[in-house]
Amino acid sequence: MPLDSAPSAVADARRWVLGLCRELGRDDLLDCAELGVSELVTNAILHGQAPINVRVRGTREHPRIEVYDASRRPPVIGGGPVENTPDDDDLDEFLTTFGRGLSMVSMASVAWGATIERGGKIVWFEPAGSLQEDGYREGVIDVLHDDSQKWEPSPDSVTVRLLDVDLKLFLSVLTQYNNLRRELRLLALAHEADYPLARDLSHMFSTFERQFPPAMLEGVAATLRQGKATSDLCFEAAPESAQIFSTMLEMFDLADAFCRAQRLLSLARSPEQRMLQVWLLDQFTRQVRGEEPVPWTAYDVHETLSADSHVS
Repeated sequence: MPLDSAPSAVADARRWVLGLCRELGRDDLLDCAELGVSELVTNAILHGQAPINVRVRGTREHPRIEVYDASRRPPVIGGGPVENTPDDDDLDEFLTTFGRGLSMVSMASVAWGATIERGGKIVWFEPAGSLQEDGYREGVIDVLHDDSQKWEPSPDSVTVRLLDVDLKLFLSVLTQYNNLRRELRLLALAHEADYPLARDLSHMFSTFERQFPPAMLEGVAATLRQGKATSDLCFEAAPESAQIFSTMLEMFDLADAFCRAQRLLSLARSPEQRMLQVWLLDQFTRQVRGEEPVPWTAYDVHETLSADSHVS
């Protein structure tokens, strides 16, 4: 839910989150959900940066309330803003400052934390059934995108060309991928005992991502901002990436089933997003064998979709 940078946003977020808790049949979480989301949205308005939104993700058993804003400053609750961005040199200071300000959110949650990303931060908590006054709970701190690690292709990489790519659709696939990756990572970090498979899948994501340059998302977004709807993309990929991608597609199908059954409170892929991923796999496999690429605009999407029993 998008929020204005105004005091009225706190009440709007509160109503929306409480309504979703009721829809999930989790009336037991209402008091703590109300307290936590009020605190986080207030902090985002006072010390964050637009755009601001509130999200509900996770699972029915562990619904998670997230507040996003476009500032990379650590969250500050009940205090002044922190000027230091949590780069590697400032990480210890960030963790110390972060912990002092979140005592109320900690008391209202069974798990909480923050993810600092390139484009902003997400502060989240899983509401408890009642306010817990038995001490402070450590949060899960996740600083993504370590730019200090330089990406290099493997020695046996081949050049893969993706022709006439629908950039908006491609960007939506990358965004959906990143959301699912983060979902599984948080489940593995906060509830490893409840979701042991999440840890294994998170490791699979990491193996998959090592095959591709991390700047791909930024490059597609920049080309879209130039007003281009389609473009050719070119990057290096290891020959084994096709097999890894094939395994990932099977995992994505399983994740879609979880999403549709609301075992994950995330959106499943659209048929078009899945087809683009199938096309990507086909291009990897084809070009590793030395064959010529097939443009996305020449790929028979509708025929393949109707023949694919996995897509409803």
